[in-house]
Amino acid sequence: MGGPTGVNGSVDLRDANALVTGAGGDIGRAVARALSELGATVALVGRTTRTLEATAAVLPGPSHVLAVDLSDDDAVRSLLTSSGALFADELDVLVHCAGTYGRGPMDQASLGAFDDLYDANVRAPYHLTQALLPSLKRQRGQVVFVNSTQGLAASEGVGQFAATQHALKAVADSLRAEVNAAGVRVLTLHVGRTASGRQAAIFADEGRPYEPELLLQPSDVATMIASCLTLPRSAEVTTLTIRPLLKSY
Repeated sequence: MGGPTGVNGSVDLRDANALVTGAGGDIGRAVARALSELGATVALVGRTTRTLEATAAVLPGPSHVLAVDLSDDDAVRSLLTSSGALFADELDVLVHCAGTYGRGPMDQASLGAFDDLYDANVRAPYHLTQALLPSLKRQRGQVVFVNSTQGLAASEGVGQFAATQHALKAVADSLRAEVNAAGVRVLTLHVGRTASGRQAAIFADEGRPYEPELLLQPSDVATMIASCLTLPRSAEVTTLTIRPLLKSY
């Protein structure tokens, strides 16, 4: 995947190898489908085999289901062995869609919950990216961190979650400075409220009606990521924010 081979110099993802974490979730599934529609073979990574198989069922192209807990170091090592064998250590695209959410004021939120958020939202993607960097560098690959708008400005009651998103942006920014010379592109996409099971729970917790039609759609996020990944190699999108046009919150 080193050079531009598509229309107008765009990057052609046909026959590319992609790995998407959180692929059993709403956004991860949409991203996996978008990459599959562009011709990539997609490794679907997440905790639950059932949801990953549901994602695989809607993809037009080949995929591999890899159920793993990314907060478990031994499981990650097993994942690396599996993905390396599947792709012959040639990975072109890594998209981080996995993560957890928590909320609560500082005087009530537990340190244990903060540790869990850090492990899932910062340490796990850091570990996986670090391990896959040799393959990504060989392929002049691309890394996408699906972040939150809370990673730009924290709202009341979500300080712990927002802190992990700010940290994830720092990881991406530093990585970009390290790997651009090797031809690797790194994108952070800060996503606003998106129609999903997570948002339905958040709206319920806030005591507000959930109106998914007024939110971003997972396909909106996937379309933006696909556009950035196929951009000609003369350019790199570093940081983007996408949010609903109409506000229901």
